[in-house]
Amino acid sequence: MNDIVTRWLAPDLHLEPAPPAPEYDEPAMLEPVLRPPTLEEIQAIEDAAQQEGYARGHAEGFAQGQSEVRRLTAQIDGILDNFTRPLARLENEVVGALGELAVRIAGSLVGRAYQADPQLLAELVQEAVDAVGGAGREVEVRLHPDDITALLPHLAPSSTTRVAPDLSLSRGDLRVHAESVRVDGTLDARLRAALETVMRKSGAGL
Repeated sequence: MNDIVTRWLAPDLHLEPAPPAPEYDEPAMLEPVLRPPTLEEIQAIEDAAQQEGYARGHAEGFAQGQSEVRRLTAQIDGILDNFTRPLARLENEVVGALGELAVRIAGSLVGRAYQADPQLLAELVQEAVDAVGGAGREVEVRLHPDDITALLPHLAPSSTTRVAPDLSLSRGDLRVHAESVRVDGTLDARLRAALETVMRKSGAGL
């Protein structure tokens, strides 16, 4: 039997140690790659923002609109109130002006009627004389001189009634004077009295 002899070699103590095995770090996290939004995404963002803004603006605008309406309503009410007050005064002024106009027109028409028919004025004189006591007291009737000329043929003679001219009176006017009694029978006064009666009956005022 053959024995195989192997020579043992001592290790070289001067050899450098083998380099350590490399340490492997954990794999680094990769940062996501940023990409710009697509047109569809941009449009979706704009639509959402518009809807939110519209909803907020609608609520705020509605509240503001209600406040503005209330303010304008109060302002209009104030204007109408300020307008109706002078309107009431204006109505009275208009009624008064119309009354004055009616008196002037009626006076002109009645005056012409007396000139055309002196008998009408004679009847008026007789009514005025009767109103202050008639034949039972001394009465002075004052008339325009032209009316006296036209009236004398139509007056009944009376020992207690005297007719006197008065240049301060107009045609159709008369004044009756008796003891402690004065009757203003001027055409203007008679028409105003008649007009006031009509206005009172109609509920209006001068």
